[in-house]
Amino acid sequence: MSYNNKAENRKWYWKGLKDGVPIAMGYFAVAFTLGITAKNIGMTPLQSGLTSALMHASAGQFAAMNVIAANAGYVEMIITTIIVNLRYLLMSCSLSQKAGSEMGLGHRMLVSYFVTDEIFGISSSVEGKLNPYYNYGAASIASPGWVIGSFLGAAFGTILPASVANAMNVALYGMFIAIVIPPAKKDKVIAIVVVCSMVSSYLFGLIPVVRDISSGFKIMILTIIIAAIAAWKCPVNEGGEVA
Repeated sequence: MSYNNKAENRKWYWKGLKDGVPIAMGYFAVAFTLGITAKNIGMTPLQSGLTSALMHASAGQFAAMNVIAANAGYVEMIITTIIVNLRYLLMSCSLSQKAGSEMGLGHRMLVSYFVTDEIFGISSSVEGKLNPYYNYGAASIASPGWVIGSFLGAAFGTILPASVANAMNVALYGMFIAIVIPPAKKDKVIAIVVVCSMVSSYLFGLIPVVRDISSGFKIMILTIIIAAIAAWKCPVNEGGEVA
């Protein structure tokens, strides 16, 4: 795959931009709540927005803020953030395979910077090889939604009733449903995997000992186990069809 075709790259960019609109809306809502949390632990709106610009990870940022609030050291903060965000390692490996060897190091590094749960979801749903300009398009609108939401949440979030601020998080769950349902309707294997993932995640929150594992590790464990079973039972051939 060559990325010298400007018309083709432009087409993929605009497709990513369009698919990134609902993500940006969900990000803004969640980031607004994140900004309120940042404000409550003494961070300024600028610090809150800068943190979101440097780390596109809601769970990771919330975890880091909890460490900051506890007056913990830098080492503990770094280790906590890495553990919570370990799932992005699996996502990046998956996208690396989808990108193919044609994608150069520069594109890979830029794409990896914007790997989030939602962008990974829409990127995985793209048919064929992944064009990096699709990710650039999605990130160019989703990332500002995250950063601006964090800034405004820290600046003005405290004037909103707590019930209103918490209700804004519902938008993100609606966005996840919008990403998962279409491919699940087309492929029964994907539908089964989605259902198994939901049930397993719920059980992991109830089972003693397992429920005490950090959310990042839970996601990694479930991803590896469920994906491995699905790949073993329903392998996909080079044509992209279930064998």
